[in-house]
Amino acid sequence: MTLIVVLLAQALHLMLTMAAAPLALGVSHHVAARLAGRAGPPPIQPWRDLWRLLRKQGVFAETASGLFEIAPAFAFAAILVATALVPSFALGMATAPVADLIVVAGLLMLARAALALAAMESGTALGGLGATRSMALAGFTEPGLMLAIFALALVTGTTNLDAMASLLREGAIGLKVPLVLTVAALTVVAVARLRTPAPAGLPFAEAAMTEDALTQEYSGRSLALLIWGDGLRRLLWLSLLADIAVPFGLADATGGPLGWIVGIAAWAGKMAVLTVALALWQAMRAACPARPAEILGAAVLLALVAAAFLFAGQGLA
Repeated sequence: MTLIVVLLAQALHLMLTMAAAPLALGVSHHVAARLAGRAGPPPIQPWRDLWRLLRKQGVFAETASGLFEIAPAFAFAAILVATALVPSFALGMATAPVADLIVVAGLLMLARAALALAAMESGTALGGLGATRSMALAGFTEPGLMLAIFALALVTGTTNLDAMASLLREGAIGLKVPLVLTVAALTVVAVARLRTPAPAGLPFAEAAMTEDALTQEYSGRSLALLIWGDGLRRLLWLSLLADIAVPFGLADATGGPLGWIVGIAAWAGKMAVLTVALALWQAMRAACPARPAEILGAAVLLALVAAAFLFAGQGLA
């Protein structure tokens, strides 16, 4: 009976995240437009776009092969598996034993690498520029992320996200300086990765300067999967930050429907607050732009300082 309850919680987690992912993108676009003084699209606009794109057949470049066509589905599957590993409203779901932060980071990198390889394989100039931009950004992001995971593992004694969230929810670790620095480092990495996607139909020169160049060569169902996957990735990062920074309100998967309802309400509230806060930060950052290397360098520094605090506290420094 317990196994059935745990599986039901896992299925509900996947359905909620898949349904909320386009809405998270819509809220980001709407808040960004309002901050810029425009009415902007309604929050449900991404769902309308997905419904329209899913009914259309894709058009690909003549030089593209089968790899280019299946890359969006492969990337979406990798992000979906990573999403299944990150708890949303409950702990102890079916994927809890394998919910390792290193696995989650690897799946996200796998999705990015698949799209970059497909963009280069298409043989178009815009795809190659987008792939170069994406992998260059990964070269800054991944060291900061791995150092943050390393410092977080030193604080909690594990890399299992479910176990981390459980310890933090129960207050077994307490509020320590290394934990605060590690959460700050992880937040910097997440903010660097979760920029607001550029609108479709950008001119060539503008699109080439962003990672959105990876999606410019796709249309129809393939583009729908890329948009949906981007929304899932955004929700994954926000859920990850909520599980570590504010783990309160997380239910137990075996607690039954009543506990799930409380957990879902808490998760929805945290996602709404984090989504709006991220949009506000991105609007302020647009006024004072900074290089990715500078932002992610701060994440590396914070993670290193957190590790130094831990080693010093144990007499190893």
